Amino acid sequence: MSHPFFSRASSRETDSGWHHGQVQGEGVHWGGLRGWHLGQNVYYHRGDPGRDSPTASGPSRQRVHCGRSKVSWADHHPKLQQQRREELQARQEMYRWKTYQPGWPHCLDMETVKDLDLNTKYSVVKSTNLYLRAQSAFAELKIKGLLERKGSWRSLSEMEMVLNFQKTPATEYVFEHWQEDAFFASQFLNGLNPVLIHRCRRLPENFPVTDAMVAPVLGPGTSLQAELERGSLFLVDHGILSGVRTNVINGRPQFSAAPMTLLYQCPGHGLLLPLAIQLSQTPGPNSPIFLPSDDKWDWLLAKTWVRNADFSVHEALTHLLHTHLLSEVFVLATLRQLPHCHPLFKLLVPHTRYTLHINTLARELLITPKRVVDRSTGLGLRGFSELIQRSMEQLNYSVLCLPEDIRARGVEDIPGYYYRDDGMQIWGAVEHFVSEIIGIYYPSDVSVRDDSELQAWVWEIFSKGFLGRESSGLPSSLETREALVQYVTMVIFNCSAKHSAVGSGQFDYCAWMPNLPPSMQLPPPTSKGQASLEGFIATLPPVNASCDVIIALWLLSKEPGDQRPLGTYPEEHFTEEASRQSIAAFQSRLAQISQDIRVRNQGLVLPYTYLDPPLIESSISI
Repeated sequence: MSHPFFSRASSRETDSGWHHGQVQGEGVHWGGLRGWHLGQNVYYHRGDPGRDSPTASGPSRQRVHCGRSKVSWADHHPKLQQQRREELQARQEMYRWKTYQPGWPHCLDMETVKDLDLNTKYSVVKSTNLYLRAQSAFAELKIKGLLERKGSWRSLSEMEMVLNFQKTPATEYVFEHWQEDAFFASQFLNGLNPVLIHRCRRLPENFPVTDAMVAPVLGPGTSLQAELERGSLFLVDHGILSGVRTNVINGRPQFSAAPMTLLYQCPGHGLLLPLAIQLSQTPGPNSPIFLPSDDKWDWLLAKTWVRNADFSVHEALTHLLHTHLLSEVFVLATLRQLPHCHPLFKLLVPHTRYTLHINTLARELLITPKRVVDRSTGLGLRGFSELIQRSMEQLNYSVLCLPEDIRARGVEDIPGYYYRDDGMQIWGAVEHFVSEIIGIYYPSDVSVRDDSELQAWVWEIFSKGFLGRESSGLPSSLETREALVQYVTMVIFNCSAKHSAVGSGQFDYCAWMPNLPPSMQLPPPTSKGQASLEGFIATLPPVNASCDVIIALWLLSKEPGDQRPLGTYPEEHFTEEASRQSIAAFQSRLAQISQDIRVRNQGLVLPYTYLDPPLIESSISI
């Protein structure tokens, strides 16, 4: 490629949208300074205005950067400072904020993916693969006559038609074990939403479980109080769903519950089992506590209501809010506040890849009126929006920091919690890597405080992502290297590993729809002894809504080609030897984590693969 800024230069386009070149000859004069040297790396942004045409006073000056990483206070020359400001000004004009829904994190001000610049759009490979996958899925279920059927399922066996649509070992395991209590409980540890379970030291007053109720599971010689003191009881509370708006599907009102589930860790082998379920936050004669000793269909229906609640909380909060929406804030703030030569930009840019595309596409096709969420889930778009607004009022920084979240929920030692085990390994590897990179470019706490671009980045995330809520605990500025390391680790983890953990298994756990129904057509039971197979099937979502959601989750669970696993850096943004050594060490540690996970998984009947590093995408791109 010929460019007036290069003197006998080679260049290539990087996979994250930034052009990369290496100067092969003498330095290039720029404003009287010799800015480039032999073999030095240079970056400019594909599509930057003015990049290909020199001005009267020389080439476009803010578009090209030396490969050497520099924080804001390290560029002393006024022209270099001006270059940084002009670059950011141009990007701030290109990437603007907007409010999509009141009370949500702010997002990119683009209506459709057609409006995106080339730097943020899917590659042709990724777009084509996604389109072909979608068409094949719709065609297969349409041929089976399921997408247009608005009525209820005729039988459980008829639902297997959807399961057979795209089988995996995990979907078959779910199908075989979905009714079992042990599998029901295990999903709170290693299923789609492994972030809600917490140790119960005191029963909530509005969950009046008695010793007599749970004696058949606890056995003789113990009591609820004894197990509470021993730390063997756990609680999953979906109370945030209480009173949330529900949807209308095919002209029929849908229903929701706000259940509480008490779980028991058996002594010895550590198996987790459900003890009791209450389907509302208000105890009383119309809100019975369901037990494993109840009639089969009473108990299965109660567990299925819990699974439906988990679907709603997972899709609206754990998946959409905590990963997609907040990561879009991280991406936009990075593009708007950190110039190309900033070491944090180079560290974070691999984790921005395609996020603006997939989120813009979601606002077009998923979370907009008359699309999948609105037409086929029990809460609909209004319920999703209300749930996100509620969660934003409660959202805390510690929830996004895995070690703090694990401690806060008291689940440090519960056995068989592979999300925690693998997640902590990944967090530790990312944290060590980030700490080394920060140590290279920030020699002291003062250097962190004095980096105006860094502080603007943090402030924009605080104000646009967390809406300026001081009660969130999210910092609005960073004062120390330690705080910066934790913050950047949080960003990278949530843009990569967290999304993989809560997104990659969506089809695995939802393909057999009764395991995780997206909606419920009948209200929660107010008494025992009324449930039956026929009533159970009638409660589940209609055929067309079931298939609509399952297709969407199948597409959202699988990367449509053009992947970049965590720890792969084909662009080589960093040119300093110390940074490259840190990258190599990070890759080596991820490889060891992967090996350990795969050895462990050989002994599991249902391997936990969602946090195996080669399967973790570096960014949220689907």
